Amino acid sequence: MNSTMNQSTKLDDKVIVITGATSGIGYAAARELAGRGALVIGVGRSEARCLSAEAEIRESHPDAQIGFRVADLSAQGHVRALAAQIREWAGANASGKIDVLINNAAMVTNRYMATEDGYETQFAVNHLAGFLLTHELLPLLAAARAARILTVSSNSHRRKRIHWRDPMMRRRYNILLAYKQSKLANVMFSAEFNRRFAAATSMRAYAIDPGLVNTGIGSKDTRGIVRWIWENRRAKGVSPEQGAETVVYIATDPAVAGSQEVYWKDCQPVPPSEYALREREAARLWEYSERLCGI
Repeated sequence: MNSTMNQSTKLDDKVIVITGATSGIGYAAARELAGRGALVIGVGRSEARCLSAEAEIRESHPDAQIGFRVADLSAQGHVRALAAQIREWAGANASGKIDVLINNAAMVTNRYMATEDGYETQFAVNHLAGFLLTHELLPLLAAARAARILTVSSNSHRRKRIHWRDPMMRRRYNILLAYKQSKLANVMFSAEFNRRFAAATSMRAYAIDPGLVNTGIGSKDTRGIVRWIWENRRAKGVSPEQGAETVVYIATDPAVAGSQEVYWKDCQPVPPSEYALREREAARLWEYSERLCGI
């Protein structure tokens, strides 16, 4: 990606950052957005897959303005290093702004795994990474005319609370409850972001429910019965391209600008769970996340 690329685009050269962009929903969204002319920065944890994804997108869209960055989002040091790279690039090539940040990266693990920072991996990747990356890129988002922060959540957030007695689930780990909690955190983060920033800025945060999508998220870091269940369940899901439709819509459609609705599915706002909108709980999660991220 460089400043000499074609600047005549349908998306007015909007700068869009997408994590988890080498496969599934993130890849489908990156390909679609690059095809529409956005300047896309994709993020993946494998250099080989980043190179492959970029080559495939350029093959289908020869004029695509896209580049990939490698980062292991389970490690906060990597998240900060990624943000520094993006800030440097945006300062040199995009007037120091980002129009859209899509926190899409996620993972599922069928046993308790701690990151190098000492946090449960699903909570760290699915929630803390997006929380920290948003914080690190906040000046660039604030510099855009009406920045949008999208976080890919799930209907799984319903009928779940934050497990405050043991948020990392160190004492009794459960794969499904850990996943549900992380997806609930995505919605609570988006709602609390708007409470803190919407009144004084044009930035808005949205939680996206892509529905059941046929991706490999539940197969990459699982084994045995958990992987078998996921493989059977994913077969009933829609394609990644269909799953990415709401992401692309919220990222690009002018009608969304300034919307007060936080949770979206099938390109329409829908109510999230009642718990996800509790202001006291969301503020508590925000402050807890700040402590874990050393903010």
